[in-house]
Amino acid sequence: MADNKVVLLDALPSLFGMRVRISLAEKGIKYEYKEQDLRNKSSLLLEMNPVHKKIPILIHNGKPVCESLIIVEYINEVWNETAPLLPSDPYQKAQARFWADYVDKKVYVMGRKILDSNVDEEKEEGKKGFIECLKVLEGELGDKPYFGGETFGFVDIALVTLYCWSYETLGNFSLEVLCPKLFSWGKRCIEKNESVSKTLPHQHKIYDFVLGLNKKPKART
Repeated sequence: MADNKVVLLDALPSLFGMRVRISLAEKGIKYEYKEQDLRNKSSLLLEMNPVHKKIPILIHNGKPVCESLIIVEYINEVWNETAPLLPSDPYQKAQARFWADYVDKKVYVMGRKILDSNVDEEKEEGKKGFIECLKVLEGELGDKPYFGGETFGFVDIALVTLYCWSYETLGNFSLEVLCPKLFSWGKRCIEKNESVSKTLPHQHKIYDFVLGLNKKPKART
């Protein structure tokens, strides 16, 4: 069992950091949380992630692990006694990694266009692409409770943190209408998993944060 000191460098609104916090909660891991100011980055942040200079950063036994999905996999491998976050079957594990990567490279990228753009045409393009990506994910989810089947896991963690961000409000669409299965999945993740419900901030807080973010130079969260 890994019982060494765990420190998390993070920022509360970060959807990437939320992934790590959910994973730590799923595993029941105690850790020291250090909130970071992304516009005035600490010397510890720069020391622990000199390449990308971004959060989240998990520091385990004095050694940093960076990039949220990599951190989630690390947590799963090190604290492997309970609550597996990835399937043990190699093919199923590869599929989970594929869909989590899809969330980052497609869904997140399109979502940023909704959040960041002040140009109607660009925002509409982002909205269209974002909804198309969600429909693809809804097809993959199908009638399963979670993406991996009956158990909350890796792909759910990768996607659910987007649930509290203000894409619907700023994009002027309804997830419940356009992707009802995905909407129900999001509610299920929150209602059935304390790790999620206690981690995700209220959408109003995120909405206010996004509005403030759009008035300042951009920093990835």
